[in-house]
Amino acid sequence: MSEQSTTPPPPPPPPPHKGDPEWWRRRFSGLTGLGLSDEERAANRAEAECRKCEKNRDYLMNYSPIVCFMLENIAKLNGRMDDSNIKCMPCENLQSGGFSPEYGVLLCQNRLRDRGHTEDTLAHELVHVYDHLRFRVDWEELKHHACSEIRASSLSGECRWMREAFTRGVFHFTRQHQACVKRRAILSVQNNPKCKNEAEATKIVNQVFDSCFTDTRPFSEIYR
Repeated sequence: MSEQSTTPPPPPPPPPHKGDPEWWRRRFSGLTGLGLSDEERAANRAEAECRKCEKNRDYLMNYSPIVCFMLENIAKLNGRMDDSNIKCMPCENLQSGGFSPEYGVLLCQNRLRDRGHTEDTLAHELVHVYDHLRFRVDWEELKHHACSEIRASSLSGECRWMREAFTRGVFHFTRQHQACVKRRAILSVQNNPKCKNEAEATKIVNQVFDSCFTDTRPFSEIYR
């Protein structure tokens, strides 16, 4: 039997180096955005935001005390939250996150400033997950919605004094926490399609505020 001759595969191309004008152009464009179309710049920005958001999400799910605590308590209610249903995506409005019973938690990658902001947002949305499983929240019922928003803003840490003072410019000491919780709850309820206007949102939040604010489950006290 005669040996079958084989042609060796071609050698791999040499790695790019600074003497390669195309490599330098691509590298420079990626760093500066010069020479890229608006669509390419937007795609690069979205990709970078997604990577940052997912990195912070994964870190927080492993090391954040409040996020880990909420995940443990959600698991006790037979809920499962992981990277399959906590997603980083761009958002068109000013929200930093959201919760859907069908799809899970949304982290708005283009609205999150840093890991601390991501922690507050994720903790807020996980309170909604807990409430949905524990209390069977009807999200179209304004009082149900208001109560969960009050609890989420109060328990997540987003209304602690340091956050209010240095990211929102609110420096009031007296009842600052309650005022922040109420303000944020009204804004959320106002965006419910079932809510007519800000006046109705304010009325609903005021009606349920005391009972919902004092309900700190699954915490023994408010996280500050």
